[in-house]
Order: sequence, then C-alpha cells, then structure tokens
Amino acid sequence: MHIAIRTALLLFVSFAVTLVSCTKDSAPPEFGDYPTEIGRIMTYKCATSGCHNTASAAGSAGLDLSSYSTLFKGSTSGSPVIPFRSDFSSLCYFINTYDDLGPKNTPTMPLNGTALSREEVKTIKDWIDQGAPDIKGNVMWADDPKRKKYYVLNQGCDVVTVFDMKSQLPIRYINVGNRPSVAESPHMIKFSHDGNYWYVIFVANNILQKFRASDDVLVGEVDLGRGSGNSTYDNWNTFAISNDNKRAYVTSWQTNSRIAAVDLENMRLLHNFGGITDAHGTALNANNDTIYITKQSGNYIYKIDTGFSSLNTVVLDVAGTTPVGSPLMDPHEIVFSPDGSRYFVSCQGSDEVRVMQTAGDVFLYAIQTGEYPVEMLISPQRNKLYVTCMEDPNPNPKIKGSVSVIDINSYSVNNYKVGYEPHGIGIDEVNQVLIVSNRNILASGPTPHHTGVCGRNGFVNYFNINTMNLLTKKTEVASDPYSLTVRP
Repeated sequence: MHIAIRTALLLFVSFAVTLVSCTKDSAPPEFGDYPTEIGRIMTYKCATSGCHNTASAAGSAGLDLSSYSTLFKGSTSGSPVIPFRSDFSSLCYFINTYDDLGPKNTPTMPLNGTALSREEVKTIKDWIDQGAPDIKGNVMWADDPKRKKYYVLNQGCDVVTVFDMKSQLPIRYINVGNRPSVAESPHMIKFSHDGNYWYVIFVANNILQKFRASDDVLVGEVDLGRGSGNSTYDNWNTFAISNDNKRAYVTSWQTNSRIAAVDLENMRLLHNFGGITDAHGTALNANNDTIYITKQSGNYIYKIDTGFSSLNTVVLDVAGTTPVGSPLMDPHEIVFSPDGSRYFVSCQGSDEVRVMQTAGDVFLYAIQTGEYPVEMLISPQRNKLYVTCMEDPNPNPKIKGSVSVIDINSYSVNNYKVGYEPHGIGIDEVNQVLIVSNRNILASGPTPHHTGVCGRNGFVNYFNINTMNLLTKKTEVASDPYSLTVRP
C-alpha cells in the first residue's frame, strides 16, 4: 500500500511538472506590444544590436523599433509608420526590394543583412493598411476626437498630412479631391473658426470639400460653378470663412476670375460672380459684409459687398496715384488686424507688406520684408504678424526663404531664415512653436531622406515662438506642402 501511494505521488508530481513546463513553453513570446507576426519581424530583423533597438537608436536616425510605443515616438525626420497608409510609411520604402510592392529607398534594411522576404514585406504593408494596431487591436492616434492637430496640404500629391500637435508627428494622410487618376492640385486648406471642420479647394477641380475634424472624414462637397468661356477648371486659389462659419467666399486666380459664395451648412452654391481679373487673396472685414480680394498683377485690390451688388477698387498707395504703376506691387494675400481697424497686404512684387486703414481704405505704411512675401498669420496674443518669404536668398544653397516677423503696432521687422521655399504658416500657442511648411520643389533644394509615391518630398520646420530660434527638428512630408492650418 505504501509503495503504491508513493508511486502514485511520483506520477502525479511528474505530470504536474510536465504540465507546467508545457504551458510555459507554449506561451507566445512577447514582442513589445506588436502583433506577434509583426513583432517577430521587428525583433529579429530590425531592432537588433547596432540597428534600431533602444541602445542604438541614436545612431539610426533616432528610430527605435524595439516596441510598439517606441516606434510611434518617430525618428528625426518624422513618423516611419502612418496608420492605414503604407504608401506614405517610410518604413516600407526601406524594407522593400520588390517593384510591385511600392517605392524602394536605399540603403535597404536590414543594413548589411539579408533583405526581408516578399512575404515579410507584404505582412508589414498589410498590417499598416489595416491601421497598424498593437497586439490588443488599438490603433495609434484614434483615441481622442478632440485632439489638437494641424494640417499640411500637399499640392503635389492630392493629400493632406495630419499632425498631432503635442508630439509634432504626422499621424494620418487623407486623400482629397474626387478624381483619383488625375492630379487636382489642392491649393488651400482652412479650418472653420470653431475647429469642427476643415475645407479644401483645388486648382484643377471646381469643388470645395468639407471634412469633419474629429475623424477627418469627408462629409460634404459643392461644385463652385464656372465662368462662361473659361477653361475646364477655374483655378480656385483662396477662400475666407465668415465668423459664424455659415459662409465661404472662394476666389479663382485667372484672367476671368470668379468669386463663389457657398452655404457651408448645406454645402450649396449661392452665387458665382465675375467681372474681375487676376484675383487671388481673399479676406472678410470685421462685420463680414465686405470681401477684400487682391489683384495679383497690379497695385490695387478689389472690394465687393457680400450681396454682390457693388464692386470697387482700392489703390495700395497714397491718394491720387494710379492703380497700375511702376514698379508693380503684385499683392498676394490680405489679413486684418485683430480689431479690424487695419489690414495688411503681402506684396510679392515689391517685397513688402502694405498697411491700410480700414476706414476709408487709407494707406498707412510700407514694411520691407524678405524677398517674395506670400502667406501671413497674425498672433493676437503677441501683436505680431508672421510672413513667409519664399525667395529670400542665402549663401547656403540648401536654404532659400525666410519668415519676416512684424510688430503690428510699431511696424518693426526682423527676418529669420528657414528651410527651402517656405509657404504655409501656422502657430501653436500651447507648445509655443511657429510651424512653417517648405515646398522644396526645385532640384537645387535639400535632398529628401525619402522618395515618396509622389516624387520629391517637402519639409515642415519649427521656430521657438519666444526666441525665434529655428529648432533642429524637421519633418519630411509628401510633395509640395503648400498650405497649412491649425485646429483652433
């Protein structure tokens, strides 16, 4: 009996040990919160010693692939993975060696190692296109519909790059337009004043599109109409939104320019007005009863009441001068002072900002800026006007352009060099940075680290808004980042 009991106990202990051992052996290895099949590739092929692990990341463009969370801290040039968009995820470019699986960049990763198999590359691409979820199915950046974001419109790619404001990382790429096989050249992006919607217009399409900011989904579209005898598309360039977010006034830049008035609540065209030439910049006065529009070839601007019953011109100089003189100012954009008593006009022909008194449209002052001033932004908190100057020369061949900072009370000005062909501009008062998009469309500009699906990439640069020191951080984005807007 004693022997039998002892034998039974030994068998039981042996079985228990075997069971525990099997259970432990069958548990899947942990891969830093990646899904198992993705984690296996990242751990054994990418996050290895001397490459993209925590210890080596500083020497590998700052990219740490050892875990899901470190992946989404990004690299020195942005985020290598954009959820739902393998076509804009640079990680895919560097692991790919197959012509039919998208862009290929060098050096091929793993560096000095065996290239990933076709199945491994496709596994990563498919994972990204499904949102690049973690092991629990959570998609990065999908947790907060009120997230503070800013948006860069890529004119050369028909997409919008969405940035998380806190991390300054690109988090989504959103297709815009409605003709996927044709370049539509989106030209301006702008938020409603309440931050609930953003809108886009196009050079090569007669539409205005409306997107919901909480999830960046297209919710409306309106045809802006055409002028008789014009080309197929009316080259829509700029627009202004009324203070109550109910109306938009959209301007086309061409010989026979048009102004379209849109009901934004119902996405319905209200009016399509002609009779002006080379119209470009668009702004509304404080009462929202008058539209101010620059005439980009000349020395004057248009004034049109929002009922479209009258049209007048305003000369950007002292009284008595002629609308077209020499040299030409070629006004580009208009922005009003916070109290609406003055307006500022960027003049790309004369390299200056002209200050006008709203009452009576009286010329006040001419402020010299950097070369070829274009876009403008006012910070009411700082009483500063920020102007991007695309063509400002620099001894460094990889720098072309500046930002002119103007005190809107004293009219004093300072210029700060930045990037290559700066155009779009935005301000993040919370994190105290000025955001500048650099088009970089000339071959003489900086060579992008990545070659994307649309060709030559542009950049986003940042200034410390308090010191105007240019930050070392520079984010690469898709082709021709032309216009920029910040969610209020």
